Amino acid sequence: MKFSCGTRFAFLVLFLFAAQSVAVYAGSFHKDVKIHWGDGRGKIRDRDGKLLSLSLDKSSGSGFQSNQEFLYGKAEVQMKLVPGNSAGTVTTFYLKSPGTTWDEIDFEFLGNISGHPYTLHTNVYTQGSGEKEQQFHLWFDPTVNFHTYCITWNPQRIIFTVDGIPIREFKNTESMGVPFPKNQPMRLYASLWEAEHWATRGGLEKTDWSKAPFTAFYRNYNVEGCVWANGKSSCPGNSPWFTQKVDFEGQKKMKWAQSKYMIYNYCTDKRRFPRGVPAVCT
Repeated sequence: MKFSCGTRFAFLVLFLFAAQSVAVYAGSFHKDVKIHWGDGRGKIRDRDGKLLSLSLDKSSGSGFQSNQEFLYGKAEVQMKLVPGNSAGTVTTFYLKSPGTTWDEIDFEFLGNISGHPYTLHTNVYTQGSGEKEQQFHLWFDPTVNFHTYCITWNPQRIIFTVDGIPIREFKNTESMGVPFPKNQPMRLYASLWEAEHWATRGGLEKTDWSKAPFTAFYRNYNVEGCVWANGKSSCPGNSPWFTQKVDFEGQKKMKWAQSKYMIYNYCTDKRRFPRGVPAVCT
């Protein structure tokens, strides 16, 4: 299977500029992340640190976080989601800053009853405010094989890709008064948790705990980004992701994905925004 959301990441390289650093990781769960909750439900499965599992039962879910914080970067991972009846479960891969006015960039996979598709939920928070949701059904079964999910975050845009296909581009439109995440360093997080009150059909489908434990797998975690250290970060313009945009071919692929597989777009929700959709949508 092809593992790319643009260019393949290189071996570990570290550049130090006084208190600032830029890192390229070839990816090891042993070195790059910490399983920070779950009481043993999160496990690194191999000696090389390439495969990790998260599990959920009625007592608790589980999750991991990156050891480093980043201010801009490109992160990707391969995931295989909970199979069968996964109603009420949420599997995630996202960036988030701390605090009450946080920034956040989300991939969330909302489970479903057997035979019905997962919903891929994307969102962007700036200064604690979200309400920028776009949701998709996928063109494959994400529980059978591993698939690659990538977030590219640079000063001009945020790009969400699935198996190298851009599905969403959130552009920097600060000139229109729309906040863009640019000042708060973020960690990478992943988790598997229960949200049966809203995750599946608005909470109509509940979690079947007789199917627990639920398990999702992550492998080939890779990140290239600007490491935040001692209150500073250095982001050189010679990294391809730093100026990456969705090119003509990518625009065609994104149009295909959105026209065939998008099931919700906040920009077209007139009931939710009766006084007009948010400015970024225009």
